[in-house]
Amino acid sequence: MPKQKQTALVICPGRGTYNKDELGYLQRYHADKLHILDAIDTERVINKQISVRELDSMKSYNMRQHTAGENAASLIYACSKADFMSINREAFDIVGVTGNSMGWYIALAVAGALSEQNAAKLINTMGSMMAGGTIGGQSIYPIVDEQWKVSAELVEQVQNALMTVNQTPDAELYESIRLGGYMVFGGNEKALKMLDTLLPKLEDRYPMRLFNHAAFHTPMLDAIAVKARQVLPASLFSAPELPLIDGTGKIWQPYSTDVTQLHDYTLGTQVNCTYDFTKAIEVSIKEFAPDKLIVLGPGATLGGAIAQTLIMHNWQDLKDKADFIARQKADPFLLAMGMEKQRDFVL
Repeated sequence: MPKQKQTALVICPGRGTYNKDELGYLQRYHADKLHILDAIDTERVINKQISVRELDSMKSYNMRQHTAGENAASLIYACSKADFMSINREAFDIVGVTGNSMGWYIALAVAGALSEQNAAKLINTMGSMMAGGTIGGQSIYPIVDEQWKVSAELVEQVQNALMTVNQTPDAELYESIRLGGYMVFGGNEKALKMLDTLLPKLEDRYPMRLFNHAAFHTPMLDAIAVKARQVLPASLFSAPELPLIDGTGKIWQPYSTDVTQLHDYTLGTQVNCTYDFTKAIEVSIKEFAPDKLIVLGPGATLGGAIAQTLIMHNWQDLKDKADFIARQKADPFLLAMGMEKQRDFVL
C-alpha cells in the first residue's frame, strides 16, 4: 500500500535569513530550478539592480550588500520559492501557508495570491522602499527562560522598558514582531539606545540590534504604507489557492477572500502595525492540526520561535525545550529546509 500523505503547514521566512552560510543556496540546492529567477531578475533589470543570480553566485558574502533590503528581499524570496517547489507533494498535503514579517509576501506568492511577475514586483518594490536610507531600526530580546517557557519577569521587564522609553521626549518605541519567545522592537535611534540601557544583558548579546533592518510593522512606516498602496494596486492580487494565515491570525480562504481587503491588509496593517507571528502559528496549529510544520529556507532561524510557540500551547504535550529536542530526535514535527538533515524529510 502507498504511504499515506501527511498534512503540512508551510512557513515562510523573513529578512535576515540569507547569511554567510547560505551563500550559494540557489546554486547548491536548486540548479535545476534557476528558471524561477527569470521573472525576479527581469524585475530587477528594469530597476537597474544587481541580479539574484549574481548575488547568490558571488565568491564571498558581503554583509552590507546581501542584507540590504533591495537585495535581501528578492534573494530570500527566490530561495523560499524554490524550496516550496521542492516539497514532495506525494508525501505532503499542504493545508496552509504563513510567514514571518517579509515572509508574508512570500506566503502570498507561494499560495498563489500573486502571479510570478506580480510577486517579483511586490517583493522587490517593498524591499526597495528604503534604499535611500532606512527608517528607524529593530532590536530583539527574549521573553522566555532557558527551557523556552515564558518568563513573567522578562515579560514585565520588556513592558516596563517599552513604557519608560515612550515617556521620554522624542523617543519612539513599538512592539514590531511577536516572535515566539522573543519580542522584536521597532523604534528610532534614541529609543533603541535607551532600550539597550534599560534591559539587562542576556547571553552576552541581547538586546541585539538587527543589522540593516528598519522599524518594520510600526507607525513609523505610515508613509511607506501610503506609498506602497499608490504604486502597487489591488489588481496585482488574486484569491489564494491555499489558505493563508496572516500576522493577526486571520485566515484567508481560497473561496472567500476579498482581494481588496487582502491588498489593504498587506500594504496597510501589515506594514505599520505589530506583526504577531506567535498568533499566526497558534491559529495555524489549532485550526489545521498539521502533521508537520515545514519551514522554507534559506536559513533556519525561525525554528526556535516556532518551538517556543508550540510549548506555550502545550502542543502535543511539549512542555519545554528538552521535550522539543527529544521529539525532534525521535520523530521530527518541525522540518526546516535550511537544515540538511531535516530537508531530506521533505524532498
